[in-house]
Parts: sequence; C-alpha cells; structure tokens
Amino acid sequence: MWFKSYLSDRSFRVSWRGEVSKSQQLATGVPQGSVLGPLLFSIYMTSLGSVIQKHSLSLSFRLFLSLLCCYADDTQLYFSFQPDDPMVVARISACLSDISSCMNDHHLQLNLTKTELLVVPANPSFHHNVSIQLGSSTINPSRTARYLRVVMDHQLSFTDNIATTTRSCRFALYNIRKIRPFLLEQATQLLVQALVFSRLEYCNVLLAGLPACTIKPLQLIQNAAARVVFNEPKTAHVTPLLIRLHWLPVATRIKFKVLMLAYKTTTGTAPTYLSSLVQSYVPSRSLRSASEGHLVVPSHRGSKSLSQTFSWNLHSWWNDLPISIRTAESLLIFKKHRKTHLFRQHLTNQY
Repeated sequence: MWFKSYLSDRSFRVSWRGEVSKSQQLATGVPQGSVLGPLLFSIYMTSLGSVIQKHSLSLSFRLFLSLLCCYADDTQLYFSFQPDDPMVVARISACLSDISSCMNDHHLQLNLTKTELLVVPANPSFHHNVSIQLGSSTINPSRTARYLRVVMDHQLSFTDNIATTTRSCRFALYNIRKIRPFLLEQATQLLVQALVFSRLEYCNVLLAGLPACTIKPLQLIQNAAARVVFNEPKTAHVTPLLIRLHWLPVATRIKFKVLMLAYKTTTGTAPTYLSSLVQSYVPSRSLRSASEGHLVVPSHRGSKSLSQTFSWNLHSWWNDLPISIRTAESLLIFKKHRKTHLFRQHLTNQY
C-alpha cells in the first residue's frame, strides 16, 4: 500500500527564474531526486536481465577476448568470445536491438550516441575488428571506456586512468596551495585527505602489479601533497614528511588494500568472485605449515603476464607476511599490524 500510494496520483512542476509552471500529472516514473528512485528503477528494469541472458551474454574472463558495452543509465554488458568467432557482431547487434525494444516498452530509449564498445584482447598484439551496426548508427570500438569513474583502456594498462586521476589531484593541490598561508597544518592535512587522497585511493586495487614507472605519477602527487601539508618547497626530501604523516607510499598502499582483501577471502567474508581466486594451502600430509595460513600460488606456466595480475600478487604478498599477521583474530587487528609492518618495511627501514 505504501508503494502504491507513493506511485499513484503524482504531479510535477517546473520552476525557472522564479516562474513556476502549471501542475502536470506524472503518468510514469517517480519524482526526480527521490531516494527510492534507484531501487524502483532496478525493480522496474528487472526484465532486462532475461533479455541479455537470452543471447548468452554473461560475465566471463576465461576466453580470449572480453568486451564491455556501456548503454543507458550506465549499465555495463560483459561478453567473452573466441577471436575467430564469426557470430560475435551478429549476437551483439541482436542483443542491443532487443535491449532497445525492451527499453522502448518501458518508456526509455537506448542512447546510441553514448554507447561505448571496448574490446580487450588477451594478446595485446592481436587486433579484432568489431563494428556494430544498429539501425542507422555504427558503434566502433573505443580506445577507452569509463566504468564507475575508472577509465579502462583496451590493454588494461590503466595509464589513462592514472593520467585522469593525476590531473584532478594536481588541480586540487593547486587550489589548496593558493590558500595554504591561511590554513593550519591540521586543516591542510584534512583538505588534502578529502580532496586528493580520496582520488588517489579510489579503486587503486586495480593497479596492483603495475610497473613502478606506471604508478610513479601518483607517487609524485602524494609527494607534492606532503610538501603542501608542511608548507615545504618542491626540493624538500619527502621521506621524512611521509613518516611524520604516517602515510604509506602509493604502491605500498595498493599492497595494503590487496592484503586486506586476501584476509577477507581467507576468513570467508569476501565476495564469492574474490573467494574463487584464492585457495588455501593444504599439505598432502600433516605438517606444521598447515596452520600458517598460506595460500596456493598459481602457476605462471603458459602466461608471461600472470605475474602482473591481481591473483598472483595477492598470493605472493600474503605468503610473505609474518605468521602473526596472517593469523590475526580480527580484521581490525590485522589492519593495525599490517600497516605497521608495511610502514617499517617500506619507509622506516629505508630512512
């Protein structure tokens, strides 16, 4: 009854420069800005899932190529296929056509001008020509696609995402630096953490295993932020500043988050898709190492780039931790001891 009363007899008006239009009945949808809008929209579009499943499009990372298609309301469609599959274009076109019809039935419209197509080959040297024709519009593969504010490129190198993050952080630091003479040190640190670190930390687990040269621009941003907090010149040595702030370097902070996910997977509190990547080490016979909480390191045979993947780094970094940290009783204790361990390993011992 509550939902029925909320969705029935609704009206809306438009206000512009002090002028208010006449009240009009709201035949479909809910008032803009409603807290129930996202939930009701998800329920409203439940039938879209069956349309996608009818074309056998599902989330999969086991085949050779992966495709990401973004369409109305930032919905993403993942599809994996073989490089020599001749039916790829036809299947995607048919699926998008059915999605467009489904949206029309629900008083929505598929915006083809904002539809992006990203093809990620398993072999970077392989180029797959995928061009989707839908009506009078042609959708060609893009070099990058944005997903939840993360810029993904066709090689999954995340260089474009790092460049975008660096640019936004540099602009925030520029504004903070202009008002730094009027701020206390503590207030400056709070501003940096809110406006800069929130961008540096966002989805940084995706950068696990990337070369140091790729992550270096983010580290330069952190160094600049530390100098701004203490109002130091650009030539000031940054390591003692990071120690005073108790800030882990960017690469170490990424490692910090990956280890937290590893702890959650070993304790059974992580999502299923992460738990499937982790296998606890169980010796074939009774050994003391059985209680040390090791993980089985996947074999890198047949893949030259596996050492740069999330699962490889998760296992190796986890097994390198001291036993006392791996077997912590709670997540809070684990985070505290792990940060102290990484801080001493990557900052204190090097200064």
